[in-house]
Amino acid sequence: MIAPSDLHHCREAIRTGSLSFHAASKLLPAKVRDPALALYAFCRLADDAVDDSADKAPAVLALRDRLDLVYAGRPRNVPADRAFAAVVQDFEMPRALPEALLEGLAWDAFGRQYQTMPDLLTYCARVASAVGAMMCVLMRVRDGDALARACDLGLAMQLTNIARDVGEDAREGRLYLPLDWMAQAGLDPKAFLAAPTAHPALRDLTKRLLDQADVFYQRSTTGVPVLPLACRPGIFAARHVYAGIGGAVARLNYDSFTARARTTRRQKLGWLGLSVLQTAATAVWPVSAIVHAAPEPEVAFLVDAAARKSTRFSRSDALFAALAQLESKDRANRSLDRAGA
Repeated sequence: MIAPSDLHHCREAIRTGSLSFHAASKLLPAKVRDPALALYAFCRLADDAVDDSADKAPAVLALRDRLDLVYAGRPRNVPADRAFAAVVQDFEMPRALPEALLEGLAWDAFGRQYQTMPDLLTYCARVASAVGAMMCVLMRVRDGDALARACDLGLAMQLTNIARDVGEDAREGRLYLPLDWMAQAGLDPKAFLAAPTAHPALRDLTKRLLDQADVFYQRSTTGVPVLPLACRPGIFAARHVYAGIGGAVARLNYDSFTARARTTRRQKLGWLGLSVLQTAATAVWPVSAIVHAAPEPEVAFLVDAAARKSTRFSRSDALFAALAQLESKDRANRSLDRAGA
């Protein structure tokens, strides 16, 4: 069980740091909402710890150590870690899922870029679909079709986030647009990051991202009716709130460089109401054959991991390689610092 004081801390972290999830979570039943708040708080604070750190390699390595302690049953004595450790124990959370998120954060620390859309989806799977799979675990859902559609929703949400943040990311030296798309548009990635400008072609690329996100949003919707009834309004709400961010980008004529798309409280309330109505309608919806579609290749490992009830050590070779590269970078930086001193 999560201690009430730890849960309060997680709730406050989400209320101020993730408005979209905070809105959608209001429609989840308490038995899912409370562990979900703990999960999102741990993931959000982990993401912030890397984003806000000037030296990202040690930040990711510290997260690895925190995750080791959580799965050893000896979490750091801080609310988010204690709460997440309780979730891991209570729900038999497969370790491969938070490890996938950690791998994605390691890629962010590298400043990794993505050549193609499948490459970008490989990243989205780690930083977003892994969370979708973990949410299914919190609902006690281990069905492969439901997990695949939850991963679709994660892909859609992360593509939406990337589309919204093109300008902000570029000014921070980050680039998530597929490099082959940029080449097709006549944009040089190095030159763009060296001097970020609102090139007209960026609008077309942003639209392409959101068009791809829409495909995943539509497919994810077919999975909601196979979730527990009490959980459906919250998942519908998450889908609509995040898709609404994409709609806000579209209303800016896909200019996410000079402006940041925002949604209003009134819009969020409307999407919450729509989600309740849709849940009622699921009682008569026919089951779509699309729900049985195979998972995207980039998320198949998450579906497999979540379908199994095992918390045992399962760090992937890819994660080993990412962390080894970070450790090497960290050692080199510390050697330079000592030499300079």
